[in-house]
Amino acid sequence: MNFWQDHSSHYLAMAFKTDNREILAKPDGYGKKTGDCGDTVEFYLSIQNDLIEYVSFQVQGCMNTTACANTVALLAKGKSIEDAWNITPEDVIDYLETLPEDHMHCAELTIGAFYLSLSSCQELNKKHRKEIHH
Repeated sequence: MNFWQDHSSHYLAMAFKTDNREILAKPDGYGKKTGDCGDTVEFYLSIQNDLIEYVSFQVQGCMNTTACANTVALLAKGKSIEDAWNITPEDVIDYLETLPEDHMHCAELTIGAFYLSLSSCQELNKKHRKEIHH
């Protein structure tokens, strides 16, 4: 087995991409989830005009989880919060093409953490609207 030949160019790009690995000081959305495998993913969202302007993350885990987190960031950027809820683990798996079958849970874990960050965006929005109206 040859790692480089066994994986798609998408998988390799997402596994080694590092420009979205950062902690945002004041994110508009934040979600953190730890999987049964022990991997932990944290997402930080920056929202502008109801669109996801920037997605960053931290991963304590394997390369497969990192590849999934980068894919979520790529798929989510520029989408509305509403549309971002439609991103599924299957979308991540399809994009990566060669995510190992015994690591499909990495896509589910990553999407779970991402959904938590979307949920926190909506909570912050509600809170902000109430403050404006009171």
